[in-house]
Amino acid sequence: MERAISRHPSMVRKVFTDEERRYCEAMARPAEHYAARFAARRAVLKALECGPGQGVTRWDVTVGQADNGRPVALLQGRARQAADERGVAEIALSLSFTHDVATAMALLVTDEVRPKPKDERDPQRELLTSFKEARSVIDELERLQDEVSSTLENPS
Repeated sequence: MERAISRHPSMVRKVFTDEERRYCEAMARPAEHYAARFAARRAVLKALECGPGQGVTRWDVTVGQADNGRPVALLQGRARQAADERGVAEIALSLSFTHDVATAMALLVTDEVRPKPKDERDPQRELLTSFKEARSVIDELERLQDEVSSTLENPS
């Protein structure tokens, strides 16, 4: 990426968004970050099984930053459509690089495979449920007692 940028400086403007350029240029070695973002875009497109032959443009997948600093795939156009068709709820991205190599992994997450939150025991809720069940039994016993007493007092 460093060689490509030095040979074709305008490439950065043509390939990366303003947000991507701001992020990468703020780093000590921008080329490594550009390479990682480029790899991430390719990984997302491969995961979505789409590319230029299916009408995807270079702006349909970009890489942004979440509030916690984690990289996020930003989709639009045909890439967004492909994700929607597959029921993609989230794309997990992992970016890595050294001075020589950049790699990225994209994992498509649908609601079907998204881990469900664990049902944690809530002792207070269990006690309340138990109390309601007990109160229901007591109410029924009192109703039956009233019926029996009424029948014994008025044996028609």
